[in-house]
Amino acid sequence: MKYVPDATANRQFEADNTVDRVGVDGLLSELDEYAVEQALQLKEKAEDPTSVTVTALCVGPEQATDAVRKALQMGADAGVLVTDEAVAGSDAPATSLVLAKAVEKLAEENGQADVVMCGMASTDGGMSVVPAMLAERLGLPQVTFASRVEAQGDQVRIKRDSDTATEIVGGRMPLLLSVTDQTGEARYPSFKGIMAAKKKPMSTWSLSDIGVDAGSVGASVAWTVVAETTERPPRTAGEIVTDEDGSGAVALAGFLADKKFI
Repeated sequence: MKYVPDATANRQFEADNTVDRVGVDGLLSELDEYAVEQALQLKEKAEDPTSVTVTALCVGPEQATDAVRKALQMGADAGVLVTDEAVAGSDAPATSLVLAKAVEKLAEENGQADVVMCGMASTDGGMSVVPAMLAERLGLPQVTFASRVEAQGDQVRIKRDSDTATEIVGGRMPLLLSVTDQTGEARYPSFKGIMAAKKKPMSTWSLSDIGVDAGSVGASVAWTVVAETTERPPRTAGEIVTDEDGSGAVALAGFLADKKFI
């Protein structure tokens, strides 16, 4: 999961053109809520749900505990936050490295995961490449961009919709699965879920805890950088088209044509 700046907040960039994730309100990326929902559904539909554990994993600043807590409130069983100052400014390759090492540490402690679940993209970056990179690093087959997920035993079948066709793709666990916002609405945390989340285990790891060299992540080694940022211009007053003599439609059409909207 990813902790992202609230789209309704006044988002800013740091002096090095990286996103300010500390000085602005953040939350669990909406697109990752669908991944949490599908993970919970896989558990609920299992033959023995009590034998299945859903662990929410996030990489971000200390405030990202809010994102992990949201997943716990939705129904996840445990949470892990990887937080380290060296991670700031990391691009997709570095992010996938940190996630892969965290997943491997979880596997050492709890056994290999049957499914590594991801959202289709983050709402702040929208690159849609981390799931594929993560699958490659973990050596797992990937079934991505699922709009519908079905599982039976160790088999997973998804429907993937594109502009020109719909594909049915199958895979055998263990695998990496990413889901889109077409899989169904994510559940809201209930009062019971909110209270239960307070007692669920949540771990905080540093880069050294997962065996990642601080020199291999961060803005200084990123393959991609933001070269320049420009503040959004202030909103201007709109133009009012009056229709006192019946010429309003003509004036409106002229306005739209001048702005190349028609």
